[in-house]
Amino acid sequence: MTYVWIDVLLLAKLSQRPWHGYELRKQVEESSGRTLSNNSLYPALRRFAEAGAVTRTAEPQEGRPPRHVYALTDVGRELLHDLLADLPPELAGEPVEFLARLAAFSLLAPAERLRVLDARQAAVEAQRNRLAKLAAGQTDPWSRLVLAEVQRRAEDEQSWLAALRTRAEAPEEEPR
Repeated sequence: MTYVWIDVLLLAKLSQRPWHGYELRKQVEESSGRTLSNNSLYPALRRFAEAGAVTRTAEPQEGRPPRHVYALTDVGRELLHDLLADLPPELAGEPVEFLARLAAFSLLAPAERLRVLDARQAAVEAQRNRLAKLAAGQTDPWSRLVLAEVQRRAEDEQSWLAALRTRAEAPEEEPR
């Protein structure tokens, strides 16, 4: 399975303004809590540049090698929109994939937000059903305890998703 959350977070930050690599990595970390290594960041930026999604410009620095500044292109904006608006079933069960898209909901129309929420809701519901079956057959008390806790977290997320749905329906609603 290919994860796209790194691409979503990077492109979403680049949609705000151009950044050089270090700044971009810090911005992603500060806004998402996700730590990116240079081994994740720079290959993604190289891929984006090769695909025409970003431009890379050398910016001179006094007494140092030039730093590269990355800017989103129209192709990159389209790519970002496509990644944000689509949460396929194979990724919907991954919290990091959903949260990366949620962080950029302001870039989506209400109907697109609702489709992403529907995909996550379906994945959480499938997880709850699977956990219920596992718990019913579990004889080990500690394993039952773990399954009950994971089930509780899924129930909590379903409540949260319902609240997000109300906000997502509003065209200009700001999260609180």
